[in-house]
Amino acid sequence: MAAVDSFHLLYREIARSCNCYVETLALVGALYTASKAVVVARNCYQLLRLHFIPRLARNRDLVGTYGEWAVIYGSSDTLTISYAEELARHGVNIILISPDIRGLTSTGKGLSEVYGVEAILVEADFCHGQSVCKPIQDAIRDKDVGFVVNSLDASLNLRQGFTDLSEGRLWESLNRSITAASLVTRLALPGMVERRRGAVVNISSWACNQPVPNKAALSASTAYLDHFSRALHHEFGHRGIFVQSLLPCRVASQVPDEGRWAMANSWLVPPAQVYAQHAVSTLGVSHRTTGYWPHSLQLELVQWMPAWMWMFGSRMLGSTA
Repeated sequence: MAAVDSFHLLYREIARSCNCYVETLALVGALYTASKAVVVARNCYQLLRLHFIPRLARNRDLVGTYGEWAVIYGSSDTLTISYAEELARHGVNIILISPDIRGLTSTGKGLSEVYGVEAILVEADFCHGQSVCKPIQDAIRDKDVGFVVNSLDASLNLRQGFTDLSEGRLWESLNRSITAASLVTRLALPGMVERRRGAVVNISSWACNQPVPNKAALSASTAYLDHFSRALHHEFGHRGIFVQSLLPCRVASQVPDEGRWAMANSWLVPPAQVYAQHAVSTLGVSHRTTGYWPHSLQLELVQWMPAWMWMFGSRMLGSTA
């Protein structure tokens, strides 16, 4: 009996001495839970502010806010064409720049007929050196250019080992992506700074957040455009220039073989037109975004994913592609 009484007495003494530690741990747990709740609430608010609230204002005056003309490079890509159509729907005149404009004649004519805007086609292949800048300079001279939209060369998205790329193809892809985006922006930016208004949108890919095996050139190019945009934002943001890094995930028009992807043309993989509507609505709201709220959820997941898991998934997808 004495032993039992001694045990209960010992237990009470231990519990009394540890009570302060228990309360401290409970307080730490409560603070941790509260901090996570604040983060979740903040992310939900940002999602609403960026992707839903701006879409309530359907009649935005993009011409009055940024300018009358948009210079769009990479116009052979379906996503870029859809972005141009969305700008034209808001009354913005379009200058389409592409290494080969033969396939854009009907596009330019369609923009003029459907939306009543002017559409100018400029052929400029940046693989040929600095001389291609002159036709672009002539096209934008004396125009109120309010938008510069650049996109990556579509050939970079093909899954292929880096050493399997020929020197010529690598030269073309990088010049039509990195060099082109830099020079087109350089040509149009001085006038925008002088007018103290305008928007620069660089469309790359969410691949800039994690390296992608067998797409080394794509990973590097997307990272360049992303950092290029962020640097321009800090350099020219106070001069009235809105710079946006647009990081889309998979868009239905970009799926090489839609039969292989069960989720193609779904809410996770939207049509290019749907994506463009969402992306344009984020102008003036976010400087770095996926442009489409389901893509933002995917990007958040990728950023929290361990590197080994990302690499494993990339290799698995590569082996089945």
